[in-house]
Amino acid sequence: MTRGGGPGGDPAGPLAGGFPDFSGLRVARRPHWGRWLAAAMILFVLAALGRAFAKGQIEWDYVGRFLTVPAILDGIANTVIMAVLAMALGIVLGVVVAVMRLSPNPVLSFVAAGYTWLFRGTPLILQLLLWFNLALVFPTIGIPGLWSGRAVDVMTPFLSALLGLGINQGAYTSEVMRAGMLSVDTGQYEAAQAIGMGRLLALRRIILPQAMRVVTPPLANEFIGMIKATSLASVIQYPEVLHNAENIYYANSRVIELLLVAGLWYLLVVSILTPLQMLLERRFARGVARPGR
Repeated sequence: MTRGGGPGGDPAGPLAGGFPDFSGLRVARRPHWGRWLAAAMILFVLAALGRAFAKGQIEWDYVGRFLTVPAILDGIANTVIMAVLAMALGIVLGVVVAVMRLSPNPVLSFVAAGYTWLFRGTPLILQLLLWFNLALVFPTIGIPGLWSGRAVDVMTPFLSALLGLGINQGAYTSEVMRAGMLSVDTGQYEAAQAIGMGRLLALRRIILPQAMRVVTPPLANEFIGMIKATSLASVIQYPEVLHNAENIYYANSRVIELLLVAGLWYLLVVSILTPLQMLLERRFARGVARPGR
């Protein structure tokens, strides 16, 4: 079969059988002026912001000088320590509360739902202040017959921050863990019961390991959020990086410079944790078929 041109050299001439031949036509691309305009506006705004920071009243040599002062390094260490401990407490509480929420016992389920409602429904900074000022409600705290002490001495900034951040995190983690456990097929529960496993043993050996693949990404995101949430503990005098930066700029009035120092350290920690999150997700996703593979 030969392809003939149309009259006057038209490349879309008819083929044998009466069908036109479009192979010689060039596809005209539609100009996307809106995209180019939006990109130009974004670049302009970024350039203006960069110029403002570069030419503004910011002493960048102070930023470099205070990045590694002992107070800032101690603050970032305290930030990471608090984030790790609070997240560990939140995960433990989250698993316990999630199991209680899924329990057939209505009392356990109601208490777990109330815990989640209370600590997710009030601001984190309010909870931190309440823990720090617990002595106004309970002057003495302890274990009856074993130990007791003044609450003002017991509720240090460290303990108040740990309880406030960890218990608040537990309310959010419980919902993540509950969603992960619900994602496991009910047949897994039935199989565990068929071989004589109790409910708690089945959760530990079968359900939770499978749920980890689902809950790892949101838990890793929650941990990154916890790194930044520790900055709220500065209101109760916990010496994390933002609190220490504030103490320095109260003395030398370099407010923007010290805030930039704190921001750069937060960015560095999050930048380190992000690839670790991806490795952890990959580890728990092993053996799972992915779309397109």
